[in-house]
Amino acid sequence: MWRRSLLHSGVQRVRMPSNKWNKPIFTRFINKDTARSFSSDPNALPPREKMDFDVVIVGAGPAGLGAAIRLKQLAIQNNQELSVCIVEKGAEVGSHILSGNVFEPRALNELIPDWKDKGAPLNTPVTQDSFHVMTSASSSFKIPNMFLPKGLHNHGNYIISLSNLCKWLASQAEELGVEIYPGFSASEVVYENGVVKGIATADLGIAKDGSIKDTFQRGMELRGKQTLFAEGCRGSLSELVMTKYNLREHVAAQTYGLGVKEIWEVDPAKHKAGTVQHTFGWPLDRQTYGGTFLYHMQPNLVLLGMVVGLDYKNPYLSPYEELQRWKHHPLIKNVIEGGNCISYGARCINEGGLQAIPRLSFPGGALIGCAPGFLDVPKIKGSHMAMKTGMLAAEAVFDHLTTGKEGDEATDYEHKVENSWVYKDLYAVRNVHPSFKYGNVAGFLYSGLALHILKGREPWTWMHKTTDADATKKASECKPIEYPKPDGKISFDLLTNLARSGTNHEHDQPAHLKIKSGMESVPEQISLKEYAAPESRFCPARVYEYVPKEDSTELKLQINAQNCLHCKCCDIKTPKNYITWTVPEGGGGPAYANM
Repeated sequence: MWRRSLLHSGVQRVRMPSNKWNKPIFTRFINKDTARSFSSDPNALPPREKMDFDVVIVGAGPAGLGAAIRLKQLAIQNNQELSVCIVEKGAEVGSHILSGNVFEPRALNELIPDWKDKGAPLNTPVTQDSFHVMTSASSSFKIPNMFLPKGLHNHGNYIISLSNLCKWLASQAEELGVEIYPGFSASEVVYENGVVKGIATADLGIAKDGSIKDTFQRGMELRGKQTLFAEGCRGSLSELVMTKYNLREHVAAQTYGLGVKEIWEVDPAKHKAGTVQHTFGWPLDRQTYGGTFLYHMQPNLVLLGMVVGLDYKNPYLSPYEELQRWKHHPLIKNVIEGGNCISYGARCINEGGLQAIPRLSFPGGALIGCAPGFLDVPKIKGSHMAMKTGMLAAEAVFDHLTTGKEGDEATDYEHKVENSWVYKDLYAVRNVHPSFKYGNVAGFLYSGLALHILKGREPWTWMHKTTDADATKKASECKPIEYPKPDGKISFDLLTNLARSGTNHEHDQPAHLKIKSGMESVPEQISLKEYAAPESRFCPARVYEYVPKEDSTELKLQINAQNCLHCKCCDIKTPKNYITWTVPEGGGGPAYANM
């Protein structure tokens, strides 16, 4: 097992009518008079109805859809009946998907070799690649491509919308008989005798105060012989499963980055379809890990953004404001000036590398894709690995279900990963991100050595030992950062950009952002007083703000949960980790298009 070696080195199912991605009516409706008779106590509610499947998948991203398609392919090839269901919290497939995205089609080539003939939305091949080091607000220099490691070249890749690719993958899955239920949040893991038996969707129609509304609908149990968690980075149920089965034993602490992204329509005269540009350095300081991207996608779209490592130290730093400042650099401004920003969003990514990957399988299921942390950090690419690990899990689960193997755990999945190109690629770059703990200059130099020469052959493995929350220094140890005011043309205030995300939640529902029990005093007494309220800056949706208490000059925390972009940053970076992110009612959240 890689963890130890690295550690030592350092009801009867009824098929629902298909109306493409519309919500199936599988929740239990209760009339108004009956609803009023129930309290908010789950034990007082009627039992959930159940639907049984062979495999239940949580999340319709590249991992979940890749797994579902592969399962159905194997079933057809082996003349087997296999029922597969995907539950997705977004209002439609793709609405919660956000990525850079320069897509490496390696896994897609394996999954659907004729994807071009089937109309996959990979329409902008990379034609030009450049990497720049920004030294100030007005200067930069380009690193010649001959000095860039082979893995950072993007020849053969495509600039895409991952959201649109997932929509296309969903159509391929449905053609194979996969049942996809968007608009329903998986809120609970169903266990029996210590074995995962599926998930339960969230109840709908519960008021903010916990009372039952007239619109109440009981959630549904989706039960599976195997359940695959493909929730993406920091998935709420995935985190619960890791804790219950102690899956993170013998692995390094996971560390994360926050990606903030915009899509622009630009002057066609400035647009160069297929151009990929990355930058490193300014405006981030030399102790903060991060970088930026700018991609030209057909017809005249520019996808741009910044990823900031959440192990940053200064609580005054705002990833959103750093992005706004970066856009005024001549290298960027000259491209987007005169254009129109049409979309905005944010999402956290895993940056811990191979040594932070937990045990992947457990009784009754497995973790796939970004849920356990598969991402190639130097490339800033994880979609291909998400899809591939979903495929590998599908193969292990299919074999487990159809060959009569003993036990409830598809243990072959982990072995398949260890023998795949996913493991090989991650092993080779495992020390790149940890090297930046010595500062960006040292990390940059070591990365060149590791990617050009060592290529994973070094006999050591550096482990992350602290969480991103613990990396934050107290405000008294840091210098406040003064950000320039937005001009409304190149840079924007946060709420203006937030409107471009389409995010929306039912206001009268219990808050899905919960202060952990016993930590009620942490926001005002620790986060505000000792750390100057970093959550008011790192949140890319202004969910967290401190407002005056009634009849007092003191401040209190106000959580604007309706703004949430589901980026999961608060679950990672708040002082003392005082916030737990849980799912809201299904369908709530961002409504990303082309992300």
